[in-house]
Amino acid sequence: MHSPSTDLEQAELAQDSKLTPIPVTVAAGDGIGPEITAAVMSILSAAGAHLDAEYVEVGEQVYLRGNTSGIPQEAWDSIARTRVMLKGPITTPQGGGYKSLNVTMRKTLGLYANVRPCRTYKPIVTTRHPDMDVVIVRENEEDLYAGIEHRQTQDVAQCLKLITRSGSERIARYAFEYARQHGRSKITCMIKDNIMKLTDGLFHRVFDEVAREYPEIQAHSQIVDFGMANFVHRPEDYDVVLLPNLYGDILSDIAAQMTGSVGLGGSVNIGSGGAIFEAIHGSAPDLARDVANPSGLLLAAVEMLRHLKLDSIAAKVMNAWLCTLEEGIHTVDIAGAHTKERAGTRRFTEAVIERLGRRPVQLAAVDEPATQSTEPLETGVSANPTSVLNTPVEKKTLVGVDVFVDEAGVLPDALAAKLQAASTGEFTLKMITNRGVKVWPNGREETLCTDHWRCRFEGANPRNADVAGLLANLAHAGIDFIKTEQLYNFDGKPGYSLGQGQ
Repeated sequence: MHSPSTDLEQAELAQDSKLTPIPVTVAAGDGIGPEITAAVMSILSAAGAHLDAEYVEVGEQVYLRGNTSGIPQEAWDSIARTRVMLKGPITTPQGGGYKSLNVTMRKTLGLYANVRPCRTYKPIVTTRHPDMDVVIVRENEEDLYAGIEHRQTQDVAQCLKLITRSGSERIARYAFEYARQHGRSKITCMIKDNIMKLTDGLFHRVFDEVAREYPEIQAHSQIVDFGMANFVHRPEDYDVVLLPNLYGDILSDIAAQMTGSVGLGGSVNIGSGGAIFEAIHGSAPDLARDVANPSGLLLAAVEMLRHLKLDSIAAKVMNAWLCTLEEGIHTVDIAGAHTKERAGTRRFTEAVIERLGRRPVQLAAVDEPATQSTEPLETGVSANPTSVLNTPVEKKTLVGVDVFVDEAGVLPDALAAKLQAASTGEFTLKMITNRGVKVWPNGREETLCTDHWRCRFEGANPRNADVAGLLANLAHAGIDFIKTEQLYNFDGKPGYSLGQGQ
């Protein structure tokens, strides 16, 4: 049932009707995507959002028709025009098939920041954490999600973890600017730099450097395994959490589920190339029709409205959604003690539309403007790798090379003898590791070895030409080298991980 509009609301609607529709790209996605996208678009239309929706098809069906990225050119063209996309969930195959379309779009468009607000709606939605109100800020382009993987031997596949100073600085500065603009007082950075000292260590160091420029905001760091465990136990201790890509993906799903359902999670991908708004959950292709909760995508759409400066409509939609929750009309995933009607997707959508123009009583109403814009913040860090922290250029010196060798059924001592016989005078074999454990010299018989060996050669003043000569000798000796990594010192400090005993 529609509530009567006030004179002010009528005036706003009359004014809105004169506005030129705002172009946005809409992709319904896969699985439940088309259903919840249609639901959300109908709510936005009923609320008076004048959007010129350019519908594009991306995802699984595009891939199956022969487009290896799952993104046709017309979709890229539309995003280039609108710079705003509302995207339903996409199916990403596990263990094979096409690369994640979500990752491809974020990286191609330079959407370096992923922002996922996670709050509870006490006492309406059942949760064990009624005081949770957290924003997860996730680096969106780097880390293991670079997707650089190789199968190197019969037994071993690898994935490269890439962390850059420029990318780390850009996301750290975004997090601090976000906290400042949204009245957040504390940022916690979660990393695993007790193990990954170079990659996560770099992310941590840059966070600390940027934090010094924001003295009014508390800056903390935690080892990610302890941090996540503590987060699950006491989420009220956290305000803004900053994480590299993989950890951020994991924690944001955990946090969304802690609010009562992952179906309540909306997500903003923001950067120099525009913005993509989406639910954090997947496409759920096996879920029955008229069951899915459209709330995650709807909350993402609310953020899209704010991004488009449609704050009054964003507030109207949000308040109608809150009214629907507090009046006990719930989809099955959030049904609980306060549920009065279990609603399917269509009924829940209708209920939100019926409550447009109303304000919640128990849950805190949203007023315009509800929050600051989600558009990219001026971080001072451009898309190129030039840092604004004015880090001096370090002297880079080649000191050796790690040669990765594929050889099965060989003992470390025998492999070392073979390598030493084939090496050149410029290099000395210093160490062999297997799966990161030193097995030569002085290895242990108990260590499990695969067919993948890292063989470290060091020299006094080697050149790249010397590395090429070493590889030529190894090839002549029939040694199957599959990868090399140059070893460099930066201002005299090793830029590579040291092996056990070094």
